[in-house]
Amino acid sequence: MSLPPDTPPGIADALDYLQHHLQELTKRQNVSEHAINTTLIDLTTQLQQLTQLMTSPAPALTIALPLAPTPSPLVSPPPLVLDALSKQQGQNSPLL
Repeated sequence: MSLPPDTPPGIADALDYLQHHLQELTKRQNVSEHAINTTLIDLTTQLQQLTQLMTSPAPALTIALPLAPTPSPLVSPPPLVLDALSKQQGQNSPLL
């Protein structure tokens, strides 16, 4: 800032002092404004995510249950095996 040549030195010093502090305050204001804008962006993003979670349907829960073992079909032993078993039981039967 350019002052007229006849400005008293006391006033020129006071104006320099005020100008310096005004520049410092402007820097601090810009830093604060940046911090506020960043915080607002973060909060807006979080709010959008929360809104999306609240409005979207909950995923269906799937529970994996173990499958029951399927019984194998009963198979009759061949007739020769049956004959051998009945003969063996006859031999092992106690005497009455």
